[in-house]
Amino acid sequence: MISLSSAVPAPALTEPVDEGLPPNEGRATRPRSRRRPAARLHHVLFAAPSIVLVVVFFVVPFLANVVFAFTRWTGFSDTITWSGLDNFKLLADLGVLTHAIKVTVVYALVSMVVQNAISLTLAVVLADTNRINTVFRSVFFIPVLISPLAAGYIWAAVLDPSGPFNAFLSAVLPGQVHYSWLGHSTSALVTVASIDAWKWSGLVTLVYIAGLNRCPRHVIEAATIDGAGPWRRLWTIRFPLLAPAFTFNVVLTLVGAFSALDVVFSTTNGGPGDATSVLNVAVYNQYAQGYFGSASALGLVITLMVIFTAVPLIGWLRRREVQM
Repeated sequence: MISLSSAVPAPALTEPVDEGLPPNEGRATRPRSRRRPAARLHHVLFAAPSIVLVVVFFVVPFLANVVFAFTRWTGFSDTITWSGLDNFKLLADLGVLTHAIKVTVVYALVSMVVQNAISLTLAVVLADTNRINTVFRSVFFIPVLISPLAAGYIWAAVLDPSGPFNAFLSAVLPGQVHYSWLGHSTSALVTVASIDAWKWSGLVTLVYIAGLNRCPRHVIEAATIDGAGPWRRLWTIRFPLLAPAFTFNVVLTLVGAFSALDVVFSTTNGGPGDATSVLNVAVYNQYAQGYFGSASALGLVITLMVIFTAVPLIGWLRRREVQM
């Protein structure tokens, strides 16, 4: 008797797959076009709040400032009229524009150099991860958390002619020191720029530490075996790898110094005279006097300075990174 099971082969549990074809070849795939509109809508809805905030609080005010910079808009008239370049010509004739630009450029350069020099030194010292360095990293980061106005008021009290700083100098130097660091035009600008550098150096230090720690340990160990000392390893191995962090910090500190106001306002308020009257202080003074069109013109100058400084600087530093 012939068994039915032996005469008729059992059906295969799985369909045969041609090894010469990709796994999904020949199979029916669900069209993705039905899911794309829903996915796009989901992305748009997810980004919509951020887009609205940026447009309302950044794009619209910027465009309005550009328009108002070319208008005669004051607090003494009910109408706003088109004036072309009259605001810029008036500010240039009064010397406000040229002087504010010079002071801002000097302030930004001093702040950038001091800030990066201090931060790079601290980063080299605190690059190794241990408990002591972690504590000091936190200590040096504390000024970043302080309000710029509060930091300015604190340093104004410290640098007072009868304040703690002159008392310290009097204790370590012969004679009594009663120098007014914020009251002389020769030292006020450098002093305020250094206070600004102190305020933000903790943040820049962390960026440099992250850049220094990018260097693979086996490269450092190989250089040590080859006889390279600490300075040689730092200069020839770790510094070239620090180029991206250097680019970021230089641009960040320079652009940030261009828009400085809080520290200057709380220490000197643009004085003595107009020795520390940076562009934002000039904007504040014009606005306080009711010259809103002139204030908008100065604000536009700040924006153009940032653009025409940051873009070429980033391009040059990027090319330098490739060469290194």
